[in-house]
Amino acid sequence: MNAEADRFDPYALFSVLERQFVFYVLIGGLARVIQGSGEVTNGLDLCPSLKEDNLGRLAAALAELDARTAAGKPVVLERDLVGRSALALETAAGPLTIVPEPAGTQGYEDLRRRARNEPIGQGLRPQVAAVDDLARMLTVLNRDRDRELLRTMQRVIELRPEIRRGLDRGIDI
Repeated sequence: MNAEADRFDPYALFSVLERQFVFYVLIGGLARVIQGSGEVTNGLDLCPSLKEDNLGRLAAALAELDARTAAGKPVVLERDLVGRSALALETAAGPLTIVPEPAGTQGYEDLRRRARNEPIGQGLRPQVAAVDDLARMLTVLNRDRDRELLRTMQRVIELRPEIRRGLDRGIDI
């Protein structure tokens, strides 16, 4: 196992986000794992609300986590998030990527409509993107490395009747 995977502690990351009352939707690998994918992941990807008060709480959480940019500098959201499709950070609890507007979505407000709070243990229930939204993001990204993940998410959709009913009502992925 590499050092990055050794220090990835999602519970510590979620605990700080919760303690600071940060509004976000979990996306990416861990969201897909929670929704039924068998992949392995070693970081958190999240789409936060971009409202000013929430960004202030997110900044406090990042300071508490000693978040650093790839250049090793402390994070200043007003500077580091502007104009970026994703902000990859290293924290004391492992990698964290902030994605203001994930591919194929309109950001937090779009994703939160179908997201659900999922129990992951230790009293934590992060808001996790819906399977169809996770599949939509993979579809729009259209990366070769994601093809198998997309097939997995499509299979999860097929196996979950409540998702299938939503698709029958015209929810598009």
